[in-house]
Amino acid sequence: MADEPRLFEDLAPHTSDALPATAPLAARMRPRTLDEFVGQQRIVGPGTALRTAAEQHKIPSIVFWGPPGSGKTTLARLLATAAGARFVALSAVTAGVADLRRIVADAKRARAHGGTIVFIDEIHRFNKAQQDAILPHVERGDIIFIGATT
Repeated sequence: MADEPRLFEDLAPHTSDALPATAPLAARMRPRTLDEFVGQQRIVGPGTALRTAAEQHKIPSIVFWGPPGSGKTTLARLLATAAGARFVALSAVTAGVADLRRIVADAKRARAHGGTIVFIDEIHRFNKAQQDAILPHVERGDIIFIGATT
């Protein structure tokens, strides 16, 4: 038995170093680098524009579109990691203007240390007040905006 290969050993060598065995399987198997991200190689594979931007710490503001569970949040998190940026995730449904202002203030303080990617899920649900609160900071480069929509 000791010589038998362990299931998933080669697929996820990182599972033992971050999350306990009691964590959900999806969390334990989630990619932790762009190299582990499966699919969309024409977008995030070696030498692509987005991959190069991440490696050069120059992520542009982006909107991801796709069905639920397709990896939009995971990809945004991986881009932040690759770019050395702080990652803040929000839902447009639950985040208010006060939350956005607080995040922007924190991002301005952290700007010299790699910047901040603000990921907003359900971006199509943003109201006018939320849009007005964040747009000037995206335009000035205080934050890097990544939105996700279905």
